[in-house]
Amino acid sequence: MPVITAPHAFNEGSLFVDLESIFGYRLYLKCEGFNFAGSIKLKAANEMVESAERDGTLTPDSILVESSSGNLGVALSMIAASKGHRFLCVTDPRCNLSTKLLMEALGGHVHVVTDQDSNGGFLGTRLEYVRSLCASDDRYVWLSQYTNAGNWRAHYRTTAPEIAAQFPQLDVLFVGTGTAGTLMGCARYFREWHRPVRIVAVDSMGSVAFGGKPGRRMIPGLGMSMRPPLLDESYVDEVIQVEEADTIRTCHRLARRGYLFGGSTGTVVSAATDWLARQDARGLTAVAIAPDLGERYLDTVYQTNWLQDLYGDRLLDAAGPAATVWDEEPAPRTRQARRRRT
Repeated sequence: MPVITAPHAFNEGSLFVDLESIFGYRLYLKCEGFNFAGSIKLKAANEMVESAERDGTLTPDSILVESSSGNLGVALSMIAASKGHRFLCVTDPRCNLSTKLLMEALGGHVHVVTDQDSNGGFLGTRLEYVRSLCASDDRYVWLSQYTNAGNWRAHYRTTAPEIAAQFPQLDVLFVGTGTAGTLMGCARYFREWHRPVRIVAVDSMGSVAFGGKPGRRMIPGLGMSMRPPLLDESYVDEVIQVEEADTIRTCHRLARRGYLFGGSTGTVVSAATDWLARQDARGLTAVAIAPDLGERYLDTVYQTNWLQDLYGDRLLDAAGPAATVWDEEPAPRTRQARRRRT
């Protein structure tokens, strides 16, 4: 059992779930939510903060500021609290309430922008607000997860080697794309590896990260309303875009087997199972990366009224067997009550 003195010192990197019994395909899911920040973003946050401290950009008088839809903001709030830094997260209305409360509980401050940018998202507005803060006061230090090489280096040094150690015969890797930090770190690592690995990038429908048409996106995490500056498509073999309805169905299907994952994980698993269904996947070793767990999505992805208001009453009809329903007095027996590829 490890004994730590700082919350960012613990991060479980070797846990994988075999999803074959749920989806019928041999797919291993790398679970990145088992740390004190609750997501894969802890790795990038720690790398970027420590780099800024080493080069003198981040000092005791600094105020960390970052644009985030949620998970990176939580990770930076936690690290800032541990190290004695001040932190401000600039987010938007899609950020889950529980995520905002987590950041504030950790001592972070949260500013929510409400105006959409030209692509119908909020990222452009968030970045404009961050730039204005930095121009107004030189105490603000913007790590800029969108352009910071520490974002992808964190996964080159940790996430990819963790996968390689467990699966030395890896054939295909499915990685969700937001800032493209996880994608590029893993893709660069496996480009140099001892065997070819097919890199499949997963994006949300409505994201313009890979040149798609902008559209409504209600689930934070994956997708961008601009092209990610870190993205180099020469490292990517294939891109799959996933409708949010399919994301939600996949999340609920996993939850009905006891695995409560976040929206980004639902998107990646949906894409991976679709890809495997279209291939002769026998003998292939396939891994997908699960960025976080599902507790922060209880008031959205797992909340009936939210789902019905946005997606209609029949959204979950194709999600698999219904959840077990109990009578008022529980008895010994129970009764059971389109993706596009670019």
